[in-house]
Amino acid sequence: MIGGMSEISPELYRAGSGEPMVLLHGFTGTWRHWRPVLGDLVARYEVIAPTISGHDGGPEFPEGTPLTLKAATDLLEAQLDGLGIATAHLVGNSMGGALALELAKRGRARTVVALAPGGGWNAGDGEAQRLARYFARQIRLTRRLDRRIGAIMRQPAARHAALRDVMRHGELGAPADAVDITRSSLRCSIADHVITALAADRGVTVHDLDRIECPVLLATPEHDRILPPALHAPRYRREIPGVHPRVLLGCGHVPMWDDTHLVLDTIVDFVARHDNAPTPTAGGA
Repeated sequence: MIGGMSEISPELYRAGSGEPMVLLHGFTGTWRHWRPVLGDLVARYEVIAPTISGHDGGPEFPEGTPLTLKAATDLLEAQLDGLGIATAHLVGNSMGGALALELAKRGRARTVVALAPGGGWNAGDGEAQRLARYFARQIRLTRRLDRRIGAIMRQPAARHAALRDVMRHGELGAPADAVDITRSSLRCSIADHVITALAADRGVTVHDLDRIECPVLLATPEHDRILPPALHAPRYRREIPGVHPRVLLGCGHVPMWDDTHLVLDTIVDFVARHDNAPTPTAGGA
């Protein structure tokens, strides 16, 4: 990108100049999940927020490709290659956090800010199956209520209840954003396949974390109902070399909507403190 030119489409948000920063959204989301922080980040960095393959507006997930973190990371890495991005500061939420850590293992990250990253449970502990049941239930409910979503989201109390698992204060967001977040989940073409992969607990956990060479901030929302901190943060705290743990007080699973300033400060301060770190070797250790 040259001199402040921008690109905004369902597949990609790209704007700003300076150090490249890639924002990676969570499962069933889109780049629009980052709306609360985009303006402030674009003032400091070249911000690249892709919609991940198989999600609403993103590239197709190739038919027959296994639904694993490795395969999803391969496709994301190809997206970044196509955009001319060799390394960048990576900020990922939920599934996007897991993908950021996978990219870091491959030497593609200058720094990582992982906001409630997925993939941190222990294989066989039942968490993957619980998540499969949770997502299947949420998608079924959203499909049943699809025609009424607009009316539901106009009411602050109903908006809070509908989004209670995603954010702590859903009632504070705009109704249009709440509708977009909800309906985009129905247009995630790989949702059912991911749920099947979670139910089988196969290829959905992040391993070999000792291969990560770049600085990593593990930012855990205090009130995360989808990935409870007590179950999903400990292994990352133990196994990521030199990890910097932080609790995001008062926040839910998608924290940029609950406390935009806290999340912005968390990202900007961490990147600024580690901006002069050596560039990792491609492919990891």
